[in-house]
Amino acid sequence: MLHIGSHLSSAKGFFAMGQDALKIGADTFQFFTRNPQGGRAKNINPDDVANFLWLAKENNFVQFVAHAPYTLNPCSDNPATRKFAEMVFIDDLERMEMLPGNYYNFHPGSHVGQGVERGIAMIAALLNKILKPEMSTIVLLETMSGKGSEIGSRFEELRQIIDCTQLSDKLGVCLDTCHVYSAGYDIVNNLDGVLDEFDKVIGLERLKAIHLNDSKMPFASHKDRHEKIGQGTIGLEAIIKIINHPKLQNIPFILETPNELSGWKEEISLLKSYAF
Repeated sequence: MLHIGSHLSSAKGFFAMGQDALKIGADTFQFFTRNPQGGRAKNINPDDVANFLWLAKENNFVQFVAHAPYTLNPCSDNPATRKFAEMVFIDDLERMEMLPGNYYNFHPGSHVGQGVERGIAMIAALLNKILKPEMSTIVLLETMSGKGSEIGSRFEELRQIIDCTQLSDKLGVCLDTCHVYSAGYDIVNNLDGVLDEFDKVIGLERLKAIHLNDSKMPFASHKDRHEKIGQGTIGLEAIIKIINHPKLQNIPFILETPNELSGWKEEISLLKSYAF
């Protein structure tokens, strides 16, 4: 079964996001935990949470994805930036426990000239500090396009972070189709090969969510530019193969395409029409 949703605004709360998801034919969604450029998070209303949990259960929602702000960089060369990442991570994970059993996704970070190995060590050090055995949230490392000094554009880098994290059972991966294609993984012509490589290096059991995006940029461009489904260099045919691949069933697909609710509704309807 295809489980699919889009990135929604959290401004009006969880119940409103659940209602928006239903309006576009979704059974999952993603949202920013706070302004994507950082800052204080909005207080969570317990009544809103209770209403959302009821709505989600009544409509058979699957896990949703909370997305950390883009400014979260645990491997920055700036101590203040690293401290901000720690503060946000701790606060967000505490808040996520009000809605247990869901996913918290973050961009691993940019080493800004310190080197990949140093960056990976710093990311793992933060995860070792903030992950707790009792938490129900799974933290997702997102696959990146490899622009600048980004960490996470190679599966091996994500594997290293996982291996250096003590509570690695609390970690999973969110595969972004635009990012991996831009990073040089040919999901258009060799999807089976890419998934086999992911399985060999990381393990498909750690693949918890997929950002389903087309790309404005060519293969292996190392540039992160999302496009609407079927209008980019990945193309509709390849995306249909992705949503129907037997190894990717029952994984939440999240659209981060440049759209509003009406556009996501059309994309979800289109993809459902091609789902086996």
